[in-house]
Parts: sequence; structure tokens; C-alpha cells
Amino acid sequence: MLLITRKSGESVRIAESTLVAGKIVPAAPARRRGPSATFPELARATARAWRPVESEMLGEWTLRASDGFTRRANSVLPLGDPGLPIADALKHVRAWYEARRLPAYIQTATGAEGTQELLCAALDRHGWRREVSAEVRIAALAPIGDLDADVSAVRLSRTVDESWLRRYQRFGEPGPAVRSVLTSGPSVWFASVAGTGEVPAAIGRCVVDGRWAGFMAVEVDPEQRRRGLATSVMTALARQALDEGASAAWLQVEADNDGARALYDGMGFAPHHHYHHYRWAEA
Repeated sequence: MLLITRKSGESVRIAESTLVAGKIVPAAPARRRGPSATFPELARATARAWRPVESEMLGEWTLRASDGFTRRANSVLPLGDPGLPIADALKHVRAWYEARRLPAYIQTATGAEGTQELLCAALDRHGWRREVSAEVRIAALAPIGDLDADVSAVRLSRTVDESWLRRYQRFGEPGPAVRSVLTSGPSVWFASVAGTGEVPAAIGRCVVDGRWAGFMAVEVDPEQRRRGLATSVMTALARQALDEGASAAWLQVEADNDGARALYDGMGFAPHHHYHHYRWAEA
């Protein structure tokens, strides 16, 4: 009898007399192998790609503030023990954000080993309310870079300009915090595809950080959708990240964004965990 290990990892036995031909199949090259990640590793990578203007440690919790620009940059990232009883830690968090005239948010995660289901339950008990949930997805990077996409019109830049910001409509008037957060990260790239006027038809942002490439702010003019522009932007950014040695990709997508979820499904992104923003529900 022969012991054969299938691609899935399952081992089966077959009679030697039934074997006509065979060969040993080597493991997939690291560049093409799908990624694996622990929750703390991925949480820290996503945080480094969206750095706040101001931060302060409370034990192993990071309090972040950026003049109100996005919840991610204005929320607590709790990756361990705050060093205080939970009620005292939450009181400290509320006072810290109140001093900055910002709502108090805590970013939590569920659905992966080492995530924070117990913290979510504690927040519920202490009067915090979940406002927003989204998926963090991961994928191998090389297949994205290998997509048959037209990248000839995609311009990559290290800096964010006014036209890019006009397409990225996640704020009112762009103050200093907007540029500070967007340009933060180990190796930041901005992509754009020219439109018919001064506003790009499509944009994207990628942060390369060791083996990880994080994709953010992929937006397309509603009148230019279904032309493959989002795919072209992500392919161009993926190729740049591959050139810098990255091999895995991550992104965040809200649960109700069906169009984006379908796009990312086709690129091989799979859910890793969910993240949630809890807000202090004042009496």
C-alpha cells in the first residue's frame, strides 16, 4: 500500500498496483501561498497603516485621537490588559476623550482566535453601544498583482494631492489631521486614475509593512463604475507592494457594501475577523 497526501492535507492509502505514474508536488512558493495571521499581528499591522495624530498608552490599550477624522483614528485599540479594573479603565477612557471634545469609542474584534468577545460583553454591561461593524479580510498578494487589468492609466504617488482628496469624500474641509493620518504608515502609496475633470475617476491607498500590504480608500466615481477601475487601482498597488517584498494583503469592508464585497471575493480575499466600534452611550 502507498500513503498519498492530497493537496488538502488529507492522507489516503491506495494499492501500489493501481498506480500508473506519479510525482512529488513541491509546496507552493511563499509568494503564492495564502496567508495566515494571528489576530494581534493583523491588528497591529492595520493600526500602523492608519496612525493617529495623538496617542497615549493605558496599560496595553492605545488611546488614539485625530481631531475626529475617522473612528479608527479616534478610538481605543485594546490589545491586552489596561492595567486597571475594567470600570476604572472605561472611566479613564471617557475622561480622555471628553478632554479632547471627542466622543469616546473603543474598537473591538470578534471571530478569530485571540479576539475580544469578553471585552464586547463587558462594554455592553457598562453602557457602551455598538455603532459600526466591518470585516477584516486577507488574501495572497501575488494573485492580485497578476490580474489581467489595465494599469496604464493608474498613477502612483508618495504624496496625497488636492484632486485625490476631492474624490476621497470622508470629511468636510480637510484639516491637518486628514493629511497626517492618510500619509502615516511604513510605506504609503496613493493611486489615482484621471477623470474627465479635476477629480480622479478612481483612487486608492496602500500601506506596505513587511509582509503585509493594506488596501484602503478604494473609491470610484459612481458614473465610472463597472469599468474595472477599482481592479486596475488595486492591481497597480499590489505590484508595487510585491516589488517591496510584501506577500499578503488585508483590507476592511463594511458588511453592507455588497459591491465591494463581490469585488474582493473575486480577488481571493477571505474574512479573518470582524471589528466593531463601541461608543459610550451617555445617559
